Amino acid sequence: MAQIHGLEVTDSPSSAFPIHKFLIEGAWTTGGAETFLTVTSPATGQCLGYVPLATRADAARAVEAARRSKAKIARMSVWDRARMCHRIADAMEARKEDLARVLTLEQGKPLATEARLEIAAACASFRDAGEQIKWLETDCFPVEAPGKRVFNYLQPKGVFALVTPWNFPIALPATYYLGPGLAAGNALAWVPAPTTSICAVKLMECLEEADVPTGIVNMVTGEGPQVGDAVIVHPQSDAVAFTGSAETGQIVAERGAGKPLLLELGGNGPTIVMADADLELAAKRIATGCYANAGQICTATERILVHEAVHDRLVEGLLENTERVVLGDPLDEATTMGPLNNRSCADKVEDHVNEALENGAELHAGGGRRGGMPSDLYFEPTVLTNVQKDTKINRLETFGPVAPVLKFKDDAQLWDIVDASSFGLSASVFTTRIKDALQIGDRLRHGIVNINDMSCYWEMAIPAGGAAGKHSGIGRTGGKHTITEMSDLKTITIDVNA
Repeated sequence: MAQIHGLEVTDSPSSAFPIHKFLIEGAWTTGGAETFLTVTSPATGQCLGYVPLATRADAARAVEAARRSKAKIARMSVWDRARMCHRIADAMEARKEDLARVLTLEQGKPLATEARLEIAAACASFRDAGEQIKWLETDCFPVEAPGKRVFNYLQPKGVFALVTPWNFPIALPATYYLGPGLAAGNALAWVPAPTTSICAVKLMECLEEADVPTGIVNMVTGEGPQVGDAVIVHPQSDAVAFTGSAETGQIVAERGAGKPLLLELGGNGPTIVMADADLELAAKRIATGCYANAGQICTATERILVHEAVHDRLVEGLLENTERVVLGDPLDEATTMGPLNNRSCADKVEDHVNEALENGAELHAGGGRRGGMPSDLYFEPTVLTNVQKDTKINRLETFGPVAPVLKFKDDAQLWDIVDASSFGLSASVFTTRIKDALQIGDRLRHGIVNINDMSCYWEMAIPAGGAAGKHSGIGRTGGKHTITEMSDLKTITIDVNA
């Protein structure tokens, strides 16, 4: 039987579980889908229902619906768009507990410590987009020609093709694309990740309840290589936004060539601990960066580079914080870490850990999947030392709850380890010397460098994205930066003497 990320595909869904539909031009439908994805909870191992695997023709209809509706939202005043964003936040807040529970069951993150916070963040992001667009000023500037007046303003790009991941299936599309895209006046054709499509359905229900005009946001469920590709290449989509792996991002960039691209891709930025660092602070924040969302964050703390003078003490503190992680049922309010979302992710984490161990790494905690759980996706918080720079866990994005520690003795060795990875999304430096903080931060080719905090510290108004020459994306997301990325800057010149 065919599978997607370990979930079964069926052409005969059981009537015992709900069949969720996608939304095109205000109509909930299964379209031309002949097969359905059986959505199984990573938390419980139980079936949550089915989502249709839409066809390329369904995806085309979503883009064409957005095309027909793009003038509708473009004509809305900025204040009307802002009010619409606030209505969406209101609708989500009215259903926040239901949304959080669906998020926990389908994605796997703990209800008390993460899922409720994600819903709150998504609500806040729609409100933030609504306020940002009202106060986002553009330029009127002097020119050499006498009698000329020149000014700029923002216009929507038109129809955005959106493809989003499963790690933050509600907050990420809301914060990165839906809120800013609507605030900027775009129409949207959205393809969510297959394994968290029910979350997308619930979010679309909130947009319906908020009276978002018909056809402005259209959502189709299915496989990225099919429906995701179809919205990207469709001649009526004007721009493309994608968050996901660097490998898939390369394909998206090639398929969307010639269109404006907003891509937030993989990360494996270093967390550097200098000899003078506050080790108690570093150990605590590094552990949070490693284990938040079970390590399934593009900016997660995925490799820890520690000066040899403080290596042992840092590892000791990291182990103490690792012992405090409670891996278990994410619906239990005592749980602080849930399962990984899908089998593909779990297999990759296991492969990276095993390859590191085969090449001399030492295991201090965890190391594999925990037995006796409702599914085989519960991966233990893992600490490795003596990790070699050429192993996958230092070079690639692991995307799991692993803390790999590498030791360095001087600057030459430090930068040799840093440069073994081609990612440039987010990094972190722990030091009490402002000179070192600024010099290292300046040299790191990463979009964000956090000093004395975890690599995944971020707030929605901060610009985020990859550095040039790296494999972590194009453009910036966050607050006004996303709105400007999803807009065209129009310049008007007027000859006042004509």
